Amino acid sequence: MLEINKIHQGDCLTLMKEISNESVDLIISDPPYKTTARGHAGNSGGMLQKEINKKGMVFNHNTILPEDYARYLFNRLKESGHCYIMTNHVNLINMLNQFTSVGFHFIKSLIWDKGNKIMGQYYMSQFEYILFFRKGKGKKINECGTADLLSIPNKKTKGEDGKNIHDTEKPVKLMEVLIKNSSNEGDLVLDPFMGSGTTVLACMNLRRRFIGMELDEIYYKIAEKRLDKAKLEILNTSIVDEDNVEFIEKNKEVLKQNIATDDGIPPKPKDLGILPKII
Repeated sequence: MLEINKIHQGDCLTLMKEISNESVDLIISDPPYKTTARGHAGNSGGMLQKEINKKGMVFNHNTILPEDYARYLFNRLKESGHCYIMTNHVNLINMLNQFTSVGFHFIKSLIWDKGNKIMGQYYMSQFEYILFFRKGKGKKINECGTADLLSIPNKKTKGEDGKNIHDTEKPVKLMEVLIKNSSNEGDLVLDPFMGSGTTVLACMNLRRRFIGMELDEIYYKIAEKRLDKAKLEILNTSIVDEDNVEFIEKNKEVLKQNIATDDGIPPKPKDLGILPKII
């Protein structure tokens, strides 16, 4: 079994072979997919301005298709488990067809209202689809009063160079809504395309176990740094998980080194937003 509460760098199709069937309580992911090919890079305020966007791609590793991974996800998910997959209008039909063909039941499409727009020749894009599937018998969400329109601002995390750390980063709050509704504390959440690590950060906030996967080494390292920072923050709060504390205490110096600034000096607690430890 692949190590739990850890992020893994590599091809998810290979890594998922190390996860037992029907061992995952919830799957949430934003897989790479095709976008509308553009004759020019566009003027969308920083998004979809790169040369690669002219080819209908956002990332270098953009060739995997739903038919490659849908069955893996179905087999790893427990009976009655939920699965959330994010996509756009270009891939909507194929995504639905591929997931239902391997056995998933399509429940409905949620809409994430990002609060900002991407320029285009037709209507400007302001939302993304979140396809909501289940495996087997239906199970209610935990907070039935949640609307299917999720209006959460699309604020990107910036790196030291002022640029987005990930062009399609999702808000932690968005992932927390999905995780709260479709899992309980201690459940195992899988994200096979974790990008900069938003899903695993949300899992840590909500006391869920997790397995994260990312093929791109640059994004993996970004996610690793964010995760290490979050572990240090947990260490310095008054309410902690005993297993997390034991792990972090043993690796505290390593964690500090991992989130060190370019000059090798770890950020001060106030820079991390760490609360004073209460004894």
